[in-house]
Amino acid sequence: MKPSIILVAATRLLVVLLLLFSVFMLWRGHNEPGGGFIGGLIGATGFILYAIACGADATREALRVRPEFIAMGGLATSLIAGLISAPFGDAFLTGQWLFFGGSEGEKGFPISTVLLFDIGVYAVVMGSALSIVFALEDEVE
Repeated sequence: MKPSIILVAATRLLVVLLLLFSVFMLWRGHNEPGGGFIGGLIGATGFILYAIACGADATREALRVRPEFIAMGGLATSLIAGLISAPFGDAFLTGQWLFFGGSEGEKGFPISTVLLFDIGVYAVVMGSALSIVFALEDEVE
């Protein structure tokens, strides 16, 4: 059965919106509720919706990377974020901050290992959720 052209067109728009919202939730997670876990779930939801409308094979092509590799890359990123504190003599997963820009007396724009950890969690959650959905899709077919 061929999917409805309206469903496919609407899904393409919704996927973009869901992915943008997932990145917003990832970025927002430092100061307010949100973060890598909920951002990864929202991002995976976009691709799951695309899989429902266009099929699992089209979604795999759209991803361009196997979801298992996304999850493994996220796990490695989170591990690296935890290990960055070791050269400074701090405990594993102690947050380290780097400030960009800013003039004298001002710190500038902060980037932290906490953000790197959240990006890793985002990738692990998205990759894991998509792996499960694709495995279930293969089981049904």
